[in-house]
Amino acid sequence: MDIGLFAIGLGRTADPEVIARLARKADELGFASLWAPEHVVLFAQDAYTSRYPYHPSGKIGAEEVDWLDPFVALAYAAAHTQRIKLGTGICLVPQRNPLITAKLVASLDRLSKGRFLFGVGIGWLKEEFRALGVPPERRAERTCEYLEAMKVLWTQENPSFAGEFCAFPPLKALPKPVQQPHPPILFGGNSDAALRRAAQVGDGWFGFDLSPLEARERVQRLRAYAEEVGRRFDELLVSLCPFSKMRPVTREGLQQYREAGVQHLVVVNPTTRLERLEAALEEMAGELVAPARSL
Repeated sequence: MDIGLFAIGLGRTADPEVIARLARKADELGFASLWAPEHVVLFAQDAYTSRYPYHPSGKIGAEEVDWLDPFVALAYAAAHTQRIKLGTGICLVPQRNPLITAKLVASLDRLSKGRFLFGVGIGWLKEEFRALGVPPERRAERTCEYLEAMKVLWTQENPSFAGEFCAFPPLKALPKPVQQPHPPILFGGNSDAALRRAAQVGDGWFGFDLSPLEARERVQRLRAYAEEVGRRFDELLVSLCPFSKMRPVTREGLQQYREAGVQHLVVVNPTTRLERLEAALEEMAGELVAPARSL
């Protein structure tokens, strides 16, 4: 099992010095990945009715903190690291023009020398979609079509595409990603529909805020969906961020998540206080990173 860190580019970790020091230390200590979340805009809690799926209140609770663009945050982290993978956790694909997103993905994969993980999702905040001029209806279908178009842009010499939500004539789309055929696409979300998308068009799954017992059931469902569409389950990367369900994660928790089928466990940063950052990461690495490698 590998251990990643969530998150950079949010709140205190939107500070460049925090990103640089956290990224360098995590890279040095053997953490496998760094993740950056995305929201373009948020709203006061009484100004939206969409329900945040990962908290009983239905509210995200981070409306008043900084959210960097994830590609910018990860590019900055890439410049301070050599080995650690860099993931969007997650990119809101249907809110973005797919040609621009494909360019960003390829550019970041090039600058990081093939270390990018493309975590994707369909989004949940309908008010954000409307503010961006994108209809929230059928966002799942839009997401899948955009990803199909991006794969064409990444893999073909003279790509063209004709779909319901996206179309372009033969063109040149450069650079191509370092990773071939493209960086791994990991679908976020815990619903059956999200797991189906991961099995059908993704290279893995990024689960969020699940206990080991909940993760086991979701991984079993993902396996069933993969078998339905003729995919080999062992080709899918199963990643998960426990977030509030087990914080901090213990060695016993590591074993439980690994037995549930999780291969890449993404834990929450231990601190964002600069004076404690390196020491806290060293403690976490000793407690989790080395033991996880033996699982």
